[in-house]
Amino acid sequence: MPAPRRKRRRPDVAVLRVGHRLGRDPRLTTHLALAARALGASRLYLHPPDPDLAERIAAVARRWGGSFEVTGVSSWKPVVAAHRGGVVHLTMYGEPLTRVLPRLRQVTRLLAVVGGAKVPPALFGAADFNVAIGAQPHSEVAALAVFLDRILEAPAPSMFRGAEQRIVPQRQGKKVVPVSKRKVR
Repeated sequence: MPAPRRKRRRPDVAVLRVGHRLGRDPRLTTHLALAARALGASRLYLHPPDPDLAERIAAVARRWGGSFEVTGVSSWKPVVAAHRGGVVHLTMYGEPLTRVLPRLRQVTRLLAVVGGAKVPPALFGAADFNVAIGAQPHSEVAALAVFLDRILEAPAPSMFRGAEQRIVPQRQGKKVVPVSKRKVR
């Protein structure tokens, strides 16, 4: 009889968005934050800070639950230097994700770094892992989504406690219901 498989512990994954262009990238960075939150990341560090975007994402977390937060940072370097765990730079120039995934799954804390239009060359050297989702041009939102899905798998519903509303899954149509705040005894 085969030995029972031990359940793999999910790492804590934070995301660092480098090179957000105020006024030009709010929609793309909002999508990046929404994907990070929905797929299980714990926080987003945003370089440079964008308080309006941070508040919009905080409103989503209040409404749909969870503790995801956006923290503005004036420089990406101290975030990378202070991170105690693996720093994963998602880039089309890195090692294939499938090759690096076994090593990444051994790390308990990860910082996934996604760049904007121009990634500082120093970021490639500062990262512990330069990881390619595909060796073709692609969206940073797509790269982050694939990375989080592979490393975290499906987030547990318990991650989204405190929601004001929830979606009722169904075959057709949309159904959103308020969440009762009443404690069941």
